Amino acid sequence: MSDTYKNMDRWLGDGGMPIIEAVGGSFDAYGVDGEDLGWVEGAFVPTAMACNPHGIVQAGVHSVLLDAAINFAINSALSGKDRTKATLELKIETMRAALLGETYALRGDVVRMARQVAYGEGVVRDAAGEIVSRATATFLLHRPTA
Repeated sequence: MSDTYKNMDRWLGDGGMPIIEAVGGSFDAYGVDGEDLGWVEGAFVPTAMACNPHGIVQAGVHSVLLDAAINFAINSALSGKDRTKATLELKIETMRAALLGETYALRGDVVRMARQVAYGEGVVRDAAGEIVSRATATFLLHRPTA
């Protein structure tokens, strides 16, 4: 990791939000690509708290995980005291059922970083690589002036 970007190591695991761990999510790796755009990878093994009585993950849980993943990816590409301030827009699509106890891959990526906002996308994939859910989001950035 370059000294230019944030060290996000302390946010690995639950991303600083206990609900992530409670529903079975974790962030395991992050970085910045060659275009100065951040990314994060993790895992999702749904717990009973994430599921309805039939063992199917609720769409709201997908929203929480993908919002957090995109937020993490954006913050990993910011420097100094710059940070995300708020989610302005979040669109989520669930395409397949995520099931209690199964293992899924979680990823967030920055698509574009502007001065005041950042755009990102996130995805949950099953063991076969099929998309289970995906999201796009726009975040307001806080960039204090010197």
